[in-house]
Amino acid sequence: MKKFEYTDIKDTRSGFGEGLYELGQKNENVVALCADLTGSLKMTKFASEFPDRFIEVGIAEANMIGIAAGLATAGKIPFAGTFAVFGSGRVYDQIRLSVAYSNKNVKIAASHAGVTVGEDGASHQMLEDIALMRSLPNMTVINPCDFNQTKAATLAVAEYYGPVYLRFGRPKVPNFTPADQKFEIGKAILLTEGTDVSIFATGHLVWKALKAAEKLAEEGISAEVINIHTIKPIDVEAILDSVNKTHAVVTAEEHSIHGGLGDAVAQVLAHRMPAPMQYVAVKDVFGESGKADQLMKKYGLETENIIEAVHNVLKFKHR
Repeated sequence: MKKFEYTDIKDTRSGFGEGLYELGQKNENVVALCADLTGSLKMTKFASEFPDRFIEVGIAEANMIGIAAGLATAGKIPFAGTFAVFGSGRVYDQIRLSVAYSNKNVKIAASHAGVTVGEDGASHQMLEDIALMRSLPNMTVINPCDFNQTKAATLAVAEYYGPVYLRFGRPKVPNFTPADQKFEIGKAILLTEGTDVSIFATGHLVWKALKAAEKLAEEGISAEVINIHTIKPIDVEAILDSVNKTHAVVTAEEHSIHGGLGDAVAQVLAHRMPAPMQYVAVKDVFGESGKADQLMKKYGLETENIIEAVHNVLKFKHR
């Protein structure tokens, strides 16, 4: 099977920052707003270079969404940045009514998602945001896997008209996708071909899925790995094409087991192609304070958990 190597280790939030800065240079209609987290979201470069197009709203996330909706009405392309816990849960009502309901061209840049927020603890470890956002009509939900893909996604969503929830994270992770990639919203990426099991992964779990596939190959298990960077609209064709070959599924995500990638894939299969399936996700619990790598291990989001899930699903496949 094809083996992937990473060029460096970078945080995905920096990919967003670089993409936003590039957009600022290319498109004068791109504006940015932040809720007192400019440094954390790597928006400082944009703010410094384009001060007349940057609004620091302070700790007032609901106001930020309202301002962004107004700017979109005036023909601007606003990127509203904050932590995922504040950019989805705290402002759900404003997003629902001021952005999604009226199909405003607002891009919600949600950083520090999942348990990899680390020491900030359960109050800041947003594990339900994908579930909230994918339930909203008109909302597109994107969860890229590394620095390069996050930058590419940021550039792509500016060209797309409509509400977008762009999710990324705090920790440095392997940066392995091409720097010059073309990001296609709604189009999954086949990373490795396989015949025994389909592993659909998103965000930080994509790299771990690739490492799992390499170890499974040593056992004689052929795993197909697909990067589902767009969770809504999900790539139905890519899912069905893969499962039609493998007839067994594992999903992997840094999100609650409820309402995320796993449920999105299961929904597709329930309607079109039922198959045995296992989820790698955070069980029905909140997180806790700790180092990111410790929390990923405790909550079962490691390469070995994906391998275990593959072994389990293959038992059902062969019954």
